[in-house]
Amino acid sequence: MRTLVVGDRALLVELDSAEQVAALHAELLRRREAGELGPVRDLVPAARTVLLDGVRDPAALGDRIARWQVPPLPPTQGPLVTVPVRYDGPDLAEVARLWGVTPREVADIVGGTDFRVAFCGFAPGFGYLTGLAERWHLPRRATPRTAVPAGSLALAGEYAGVYPRSSPGGWQLIGSTDAVLWDPEREPAALFAPGVRVRFTPEGR
Repeated sequence: MRTLVVGDRALLVELDSAEQVAALHAELLRRREAGELGPVRDLVPAARTVLLDGVRDPAALGDRIARWQVPPLPPTQGPLVTVPVRYDGPDLAEVARLWGVTPREVADIVGGTDFRVAFCGFAPGFGYLTGLAERWHLPRRATPRTAVPAGSLALAGEYAGVYPRSSPGGWQLIGSTDAVLWDPEREPAALFAPGVRVRFTPEGR
């Protein structure tokens, strides 16, 4: 763990893995709720960092955090969102080939994985989900698509994600869902938020 003051009121904590980011983010949320952090406005996890904004004394807080023994995040901690999915994506057959399994087995592998939203970005409502075993990590497509349909379930690298709206993208598309990932009229607007657990259940089974 490394801490870096990045402004008068901001602190960046660098970590070595997505698991460490998730654990630290959960610990920061817990300590903020308990009133142990002082005036911290935002906690923003990313792939290997957590940004704390609105900190009264970033250097002092960084020294404290560096001495913490952060416990691993229990796999069942956090709210659970279940998303029904049709495994009908245009890259499903290619993903099955890369994995050395059948398309139905791809659905079984993904549907049997407990994912967690590591961080959000790219577009409102887009969550980067971790949880796939390393042997299932995939390369991005050699040629990105100019338009990926909203609701597409996709894989790339160590992540899974669902496109909340139509946009360009280079991830491998394995399925689709009617779930609304981003709704400004809903509270909260985003279906996926850091720390939320996600399961993709095959429709019709």
